[in-house]
Amino acid sequence: MGIITTSDGTEIFYKDWGTGQPLFFQHGWPLSADDWDAQMMFFLGHGYRVIAHDRRGHGRSTQTATGNDMDTYAADVAAVVKALDLRDAVHIGHSTGGGEVIRYVARHGKGRVAKAAIISAIPPMLLKSEKNPAGLPMEVFDQLRDGTANHRSQFYQDITIPFYGFNRPGAKVSQGIRDNWWRQGMMGGIKAQYDCVKALSESEFYEDLASIDVPVLVMHGEDDQIAPFLSSGAQSVKLLKHGVLKSYPGFPHGMPTTHADQINADLLEFIRS
Repeated sequence: MGIITTSDGTEIFYKDWGTGQPLFFQHGWPLSADDWDAQMMFFLGHGYRVIAHDRRGHGRSTQTATGNDMDTYAADVAAVVKALDLRDAVHIGHSTGGGEVIRYVARHGKGRVAKAAIISAIPPMLLKSEKNPAGLPMEVFDQLRDGTANHRSQFYQDITIPFYGFNRPGAKVSQGIRDNWWRQGMMGGIKAQYDCVKALSESEFYEDLASIDVPVLVMHGEDDQIAPFLSSGAQSVKLLKHGVLKSYPGFPHGMPTTHADQINADLLEFIRS
């Protein structure tokens, strides 16, 4: 584990375990590097070097009041990559972290990135607009902001239900998974998490996706209640030069946790291919 300090004085916490080809994991809102436990243990056991950071304002990184936007998030990743001198890396992002991966690879990754994978990710854009008529209305994100700003602890408990598909018939609810999501969320800074709602909902990745030259695996659950499959993963793969889509009937937004065995196996196949 370590800390790097960015140009604006923000301290970014990261984990760095093992040797071999580096895999850099980038987490979703409002979580931390801990959300990748199942993946980091799996890939460490398969001989890879695994790295995951806490995004600024999240987890154990500085609780920033500024810089909580996608461009800065990607620049922070570039700072970690430079400090660790990572090359031939595979960048893997979940949800908001998937947007961060795409922005990083497009703008900073040339010569350092071998492949990328985005899981339940926000690109090409979540917010409904003229360009994105199938997106989600602003009211959805205003509810995220209200919940975060005004009753964060209860809201972070409640949102775990649709996040992991625990509201679906026959779902096996894990209180441990719910508690761990809440724990991670409450570790972060409320201002940064509030600002991140704008970053995850209003950032556009159309040009970023189209500019990427390395292979990208797009993994998305078809029952994703947070980043709907048809307006997210299904659209992103069409914009990529070397995109491959794996969609999963019935899988939820939080499928790297609820269906870790399947996701890990498919990631491993892609990385080795």
